[in-house]
Amino acid sequence: MGTATWMHRAARSVQGSHVFEISGYSLHRDVLCAYANVPSAVFRVGGYQWQIAVYPGGIFEYYKDYLSVYVYLVSKNVVTRVRASVQLSLVDVTRSSPPHTMTTEIDCSSGCNSFCGIQQFKKRSELEGSPYLRDDRLTIECIITLDKESLIQSSVEVSLPPSDIIVHLQKLLQAKEGTDVIFEVQGEVFPAHRTVLAMRSPVFKAELYGPMREKDMSRITISDMQPAVFEILLHFIYTDSLSTPDDLGHDEHKETIMHLLVAADRYAMERLKMICEDILRSNINVKTVVTTLVLADQRRCSRLDDACIQFIASLSTVEMDDVMASRGYAELKETCPSAIVALWEKTYRFHNSKSSLNIGSSVALLL
Repeated sequence: MGTATWMHRAARSVQGSHVFEISGYSLHRDVLCAYANVPSAVFRVGGYQWQIAVYPGGIFEYYKDYLSVYVYLVSKNVVTRVRASVQLSLVDVTRSSPPHTMTTEIDCSSGCNSFCGIQQFKKRSELEGSPYLRDDRLTIECIITLDKESLIQSSVEVSLPPSDIIVHLQKLLQAKEGTDVIFEVQGEVFPAHRTVLAMRSPVFKAELYGPMREKDMSRITISDMQPAVFEILLHFIYTDSLSTPDDLGHDEHKETIMHLLVAADRYAMERLKMICEDILRSNINVKTVVTTLVLADQRRCSRLDDACIQFIASLSTVEMDDVMASRGYAELKETCPSAIVALWEKTYRFHNSKSSLNIGSSVALLL
């Protein structure tokens, strides 16, 4: 059975067409009795599912001398009224004869009377000697025109369950089933899946699948990262979330977040990098502001850099003393004096842009 469907949308209606071809008509005629039908494939018009049913022996005994043709609305959960005009045509595939066409209507509500048809569509004796039956093949075209108001009234909202792909990926990580690469981080091992890593990080993709990859990539050693940081990184790769988001913003975990930002930058995971940046921006204090500023500059975190400068520019003289007494400031002054100059210049530019008072004298204390 061959089928074809097209759809047209007009200003006040939606129209679709389905062509149903029945091969071996005589076999169906001889085998099927009244009530038995040959169904078409299900097709869609106006968001609803429809199906044609041809009764070669008539739909009832009374119509056994006729070919009966019906159209059924097979969509479930039709909660309001659906009205449609249905045009049924016997088609001469050679186009040498005009189609034999009849029209009916379907008007259903809440699943009632969800069909329409024509019992005396074509007398069998006339059909079997007509050009509509060629090579024992019968072709019927159905055109359904739905009123636009019916479409609007009959729309049904379906509540979809939430996506659970993250849950399954997390279970995949926890179960360690099918892992094909092991990371060794300072003596601790972390099994993982190459495909997931490559999907989430272009750096991992290059390391694991790129042309410059090593021959044996089944075990990879990472010596410059803490195991706790790599564990959080791996959890984010599989779940797109931090393992303990409520705790990681506390002071005792800021160093972990700083290391995690470095790892995110290393593996080109921009979303994780921005999350770490936002956590640090929300938790700047006098003890860590200088270290955070250096990190922001090294890892090209402009928003975090600006937040640190604004924080320093807003400090009082007493608070500035605390900054200068911090370990981060002492290390910066010893290892990179030029960074102190850059810090002053940035704060000075912020001072000029905001026209703040008494900032210059406070910042001068940094030198």
